[in-house]
Amino acid sequence: MALATSKKLYPLMTWSLGVCFTFLIALLGYLLALVPGFNQVGQLACAIIIAVLYRQIFRYPEILRSGIAFSSKRLLRAAIILYGLKLNINTVLSDGIGLLIRDALVIIFAILLTIWIAKLLKADYMISLLLGVGTGVCGAAAIASIAPIVKSKDEDTAISVGIIALVGTAFAIMYTILRPFLPLDAIQYGVWSGSSLHEVAHVALAAAPGGENALAIGLLAKLGRVFLLVPLCFIFIFLMKRKNKHSDTQDAKIEFPWFLFGFILLSILGSYVFGHSIPVSQDSMNIISSITTWLLTAAMVGLGLNVNLKDLRSKALKPLIAMLITSVALSILLYFTI
Repeated sequence: MALATSKKLYPLMTWSLGVCFTFLIALLGYLLALVPGFNQVGQLACAIIIAVLYRQIFRYPEILRSGIAFSSKRLLRAAIILYGLKLNINTVLSDGIGLLIRDALVIIFAILLTIWIAKLLKADYMISLLLGVGTGVCGAAAIASIAPIVKSKDEDTAISVGIIALVGTAFAIMYTILRPFLPLDAIQYGVWSGSSLHEVAHVALAAAPGGENALAIGLLAKLGRVFLLVPLCFIFIFLMKRKNKHSDTQDAKIEFPWFLFGFILLSILGSYVFGHSIPVSQDSMNIISSITTWLLTAAMVGLGLNVNLKDLRSKALKPLIAMLITSVALSILLYFTI
């Protein structure tokens, strides 16, 4: 009896330890992000770096696999659902229709150009596709949403998220340096930042020096791209089903990303219910935002533990080049069309 009980408890214990392990590295990433220099990189990228280094030095902790897999899949979906609260649909639809059209063109341009350059460079297709989506839409959240639809390997997803976080941070810092020398007013600078940078955090970092108006319009432009993540996911579902319609294998079947309904539901609640019909304090929203960040960071740690640096140079260098070219082209094009 005792032996049977211990056999049941052992998987639960290793699962719990695995989940806790991802949060431990997430905590180390948070602490590293407090260090001058690393504070510009952010908790997410710092945690992924630590996870990748751990994997190379100590190898993958096989005994904790079930908990790590739970973090990289289930917690990731939970983070994306909560991410929906960051999207104010009413603001996008009432004040940003013109920006929404611009954002749609940005997404199309970023994805197609990245894939085209990657094809010329004979780069890894999956990483290039994910980087194109991350560049065009909203960084890590977009990559995490599209990855299960296109059946990306955990390693490819982690590599893509790490690249988008680091490159996006570098671009945001570059924007702040260029800001005093650009002949743009606050609104124009905000539109440029929000339409071209990768993550919401990157837009906030770059637009803040332009003042409150620049920050507000920059975040509005960025929210439009987040808003378009949902229809983009459905487009990819359609394309993947069409691609695999003649195949009956299990690998060819596309699992519907049900978590998108959670994302949409919380977007609606956050836009029209919370703070309106149901009073919710800003402190509560800040707490939820922090929980979202921690869940996403723990999930990315789980993905980062799957990265093998031996394969990184051969797989990631060319997609990185393709993404950099696209990001520069996007910044220049949007600058001259504001």
